[in-house]
Amino acid sequence: MPEAQQKTVPAELSGQRLDQALARMFPEYSRSRLKSWLLQGFITVDERAMRPRDAVTGGESVLLQPQPETALTSEPEAQDLDIIFADAECLVVNKPVGLVVHPGAGNPRGTLLNGLLHHVPELERLPRAGIIHRLDKGTSGLLLVAKTLEAHTALVRALAERRIARHYLAVCGGVLTGGGSINEPIGRHPVDRLKMSVQQDGKPAVTHYRVIKRFAAHTYTSVQLETGRTHQIRVHFAHLRHALVGDQTYGGRLAIPAGASDRLRNTLRQFRRQALHAEKLAFEHPQSGKKIDFKIAPPADFADLLSALAEDSETRP
Repeated sequence: MPEAQQKTVPAELSGQRLDQALARMFPEYSRSRLKSWLLQGFITVDERAMRPRDAVTGGESVLLQPQPETALTSEPEAQDLDIIFADAECLVVNKPVGLVVHPGAGNPRGTLLNGLLHHVPELERLPRAGIIHRLDKGTSGLLLVAKTLEAHTALVRALAERRIARHYLAVCGGVLTGGGSINEPIGRHPVDRLKMSVQQDGKPAVTHYRVIKRFAAHTYTSVQLETGRTHQIRVHFAHLRHALVGDQTYGGRLAIPAGASDRLRNTLRQFRRQALHAEKLAFEHPQSGKKIDFKIAPPADFADLLSALAEDSETRP
């Protein structure tokens, strides 16, 4: 059980709503969590219960009794995770292709979350085992996890405020003429509820990209997320009619370019996941505030795809 905290309401907060004052006094916890504890009686003011909308006058004594949150029912499972950084507050893992992040329908076990619970059992007390953002099953690369409630609150807030930088490598179909930005809202597909699509009443979504290399019929790009909607990069590139290579959901039928080499033909046929890799991750450490960043090379299948594309381009007239 976390230790109780007792603080006095500062005079400069006089006149503010209690929930607003609590957010200022206890910034290590989210507003929603503080409000929940207040309504459950785990926060008292001068030894009595108050409502979130009640005003404070300054000088009141606030007693906060933080509650551990068992947010999961998933079982720990031994996994050989590629953890590239870990300290008392957070960790960064290199997720392989094929590993599902969260348990769900069809994937109740064998997920990254199950593996994290084995490596760090105390993550059971955090929402989603401390996982700050997600990667699709077919996407490889860097993923950030908080290890304490305070770090989780700080990192979720940083993500919402777009202070966590996430850069990806992607290979799309077709030849892009140049880099740019895609600013199109994304929502649930109106017919296929398992898919996302560009929808005018969807949530704001912004993706920035630049060309790394053009091939005969494909483009290798660097992508930066400004927002983090479900399947955002995949949906945005498909909207441009440049779906990612191997994307089984948004890419349509496999397209083999005319005149492709035998190696490229075979590589494209065997590449059965979206060509997307989370290469870079940068954020402020939730405790020290120090800027830290990581970079990880793409896996072998991605590298082989690039090699086949380059070789094919070099042999064309």
